[in-house]
Amino acid sequence: MRLEGSCHCGAVRFSCESPHPVPYQRCYCSICRKTAGGSGYAINIMGKSETLEIEGGQNIAIYRTRAEDGNRSGCERRFCARCGSALWVYDSRWPELIHPFASAIDSNLPTPGENTHMMLAFKPAWVEPHVHPSDKTFERYPDESIADWHKRTDNVRD
Repeated sequence: MRLEGSCHCGAVRFSCESPHPVPYQRCYCSICRKTAGGSGYAINIMGKSETLEIEGGQNIAIYRTRAEDGNRSGCERRFCARCGSALWVYDSRWPELIHPFASAIDSNLPTPGENTHMMLAFKPAWVEPHVHPSDKTFERYPDESIADWHKRTDNVRD
């Protein structure tokens, strides 16, 4: 699926191909929550970095996160320097991928039949996850990859 995305002010527009476009994975870690998650979590989806096309790239800023040990990680969060909209995450450990924030996608995304709630160990007390009976929950990372989730739920696209 071709994903089309943008920031709030329109200074940045981007697109990429995604074999796994279902916005099912809700991350409650402090990084996602504080940089993109107004409801206490952020939703990232997957895109192929080689297909990324950007308009207004001069308006993109990068926030490099820190690992749990305090050192800089390979994770970079791209956001609009004008309006602050979170756009996508890039991690040097997986250079073939980008992870757009579902909130930045303008394309009509598929609706997940179930959600995965991850990094619940880091959610603040005020956040009350809406966990449905078919949802999976994890204190840290889930036990399946984004690709494996799409295969299991039959949401695979080429």
